[in-house]
Amino acid sequence: MPPRQATRAWLRILLTLLLLSCTISLLTCLDCLDNPRELAINFVLTAVYTTGLWLANGYSVDWLDRYVSWKQAPAKRLALTLLVSLGGSLVVIVLVRLGYILYRGRNPALLFSPQYVDGYLFPLVITALISMFMHSRSFLLGWREAVVQTERLQKEMAQAEAETLRQQLDPHFMFNALNALTSLVEEEPQLAVRFIRQLSQVYRYVLDARGREVVPLTDELEFAQAYLFLQRIRYGEALQAELPDPSSVPSQLMVPPLSLQLLLENALKHNIALQQQPLHIRFELNLPARQLTVRNTLRPRRLSPEETSGLGLRNLQARYAFLTKQSLLIQPTANEFVVTLPLLEIG
Repeated sequence: MPPRQATRAWLRILLTLLLLSCTISLLTCLDCLDNPRELAINFVLTAVYTTGLWLANGYSVDWLDRYVSWKQAPAKRLALTLLVSLGGSLVVIVLVRLGYILYRGRNPALLFSPQYVDGYLFPLVITALISMFMHSRSFLLGWREAVVQTERLQKEMAQAEAETLRQQLDPHFMFNALNALTSLVEEEPQLAVRFIRQLSQVYRYVLDARGREVVPLTDELEFAQAYLFLQRIRYGEALQAELPDPSSVPSQLMVPPLSLQLLLENALKHNIALQQQPLHIRFELNLPARQLTVRNTLRPRRLSPEETSGLGLRNLQARYAFLTKQSLLIQPTANEFVVTLPLLEIG
């Protein structure tokens, strides 16, 4: 928050606390209206109560929001809210009353006398009101953020799906595939049959993956193998790729659909691949860390601004942000472009 906005926010809080303290002080000490000294003491005491309770509940909201969210564990959050709020407020009440007793020059043992114990009820009622306001506000803000994030994710996923379909169904892609197929039919008919099957598998997977939040990593690797087979026909020895065996991957590991295709497409589109200088793409599976790292040779080619928008990677990052707290890592070096995908586990 900018400094000016933060200052205004604190001024609004102080003004609210001042008005609240004045109102409570007047309502609880009608007999003090003719005694300015007692009225001032009652106001100061009320202001300290109100400010202390407000701060105790306000900071408890911020602290709980960092560790337990309403969305992930509502029952646990409710129990902790009651415990922390009432416990912290009781500490504030006891300390303020102790300060008042010492100010009056009385015995601190009076703090636990029936007269003072009965006086805890009203501050706790104020605490309940403040706590209800603070934690209800936290809940509503969290709920609104979740709704906005869900809507944003749906929009980004729709954009990602449209972009993926546009790339896969792009006339240039189909034109190159048909050209390669024509040559294969004349020279290597058996390889042409396999090419057709792999091309069919690629398009079928793209259509089947639409609308799914996650897919098994094994399916993605099999799709990547089919996609790379088609690209190797076009690039020949200029494209070198290493993928883990899908059969060695645990079936419960998941990734967002078409994430591997996106990384492969980016590597092919943004880098030069020559017979003398092949484009190397390597997939490194780290099962203990639950990560898949994709590395490709960094040899940039000249592209138009429209071709280098970075929309695909941003959409993939947004999808990961919605699915897990683990971030997608993009770590380019002098010689390689490195992307690390967190692997989600189900079951």
